[in-house]
Amino acid sequence: MIEKLKKLDVGLVKENIDVKNLTTFKVSSIAKALVIPNDLDSLITLLKFLKSEKIKYKVIGQGSNLIFVNKTFNGVLIRLDKFNKLEIKDNNIIIGAGYSLMACALKLSKLGFKGMEFASGIPGSVGGSIVNNAGAYNSSMSHIIKSAKVLTKDYEVKIFTKEELGFKYRSSFLQYKDDYICLEGEFILDKGISENILKTIEERKEKRFNSQPLNYPSAGSVFRNPPNVSAWELIEKLGFKGKNIGGAQVSNKHANFIINTNNATGKDIKKLILAIKKEVKKEYDIDLVIEQEFVE
Repeated sequence: MIEKLKKLDVGLVKENIDVKNLTTFKVSSIAKALVIPNDLDSLITLLKFLKSEKIKYKVIGQGSNLIFVNKTFNGVLIRLDKFNKLEIKDNNIIIGAGYSLMACALKLSKLGFKGMEFASGIPGSVGGSIVNNAGAYNSSMSHIIKSAKVLTKDYEVKIFTKEELGFKYRSSFLQYKDDYICLEGEFILDKGISENILKTIEERKEKRFNSQPLNYPSAGSVFRNPPNVSAWELIEKLGFKGKNIGGAQVSNKHANFIINTNNATGKDIKKLILAIKKEVKKEYDIDLVIEQEFVE
């Protein structure tokens, strides 16, 4: 398979790659290959090959919400690192799916664009953040996006408007379409005063540092907040703070964070998440929605 991938000449191919270096949880799992396509044509050629050969694959971003459960991933990972354009025309800004959301938010803020401050602490890719409608501080991608360019399962490139993307709290239409790939987004941002915008970012950065366990590998908040209550409150009331399975632990600093304290496995993390979910359902009859995705 590796030799065939290399002969396709569609981009960088890495064999037996450890996803520990591709995800924020820093959990080890060996994938058969990682491919970084050169461009759209290369991506399409790659996808056609993988489907014709019935090879398992997954498109990933910065790995900030992925939990690889097993010691191996018997397939190909695809990262859109080369899809990293940033085009600015007045208030319209086009950003490639592979662009780091944090880096993009900081760059645009320095240029005096406001509206992306919320994203300065979200360690994901722009594409993944559109798909999952990433957000913070009462804002999200759905507040600033105009449209997204998407590759469909039939290898057609289509533009989906904000309305067609079907945004909801931490989700979009694309989240339920595994065979659709977000290529780029078009955003509308107003101009502001860069000093004021950067001050807001710094204040929020300090607040996160004081309230979240940023010194440990994690994937951010584990559960979405249900109506009228914070997930961390429910978890804390049940006494889960500090509880661990293997190297996975519920943070003592923030109960809605699970951290990798000592070489946690994907199975450790999954077991702990499901244990919390089960107990919250039993005690409060609330079915917590998991923010992260289990990759198996």
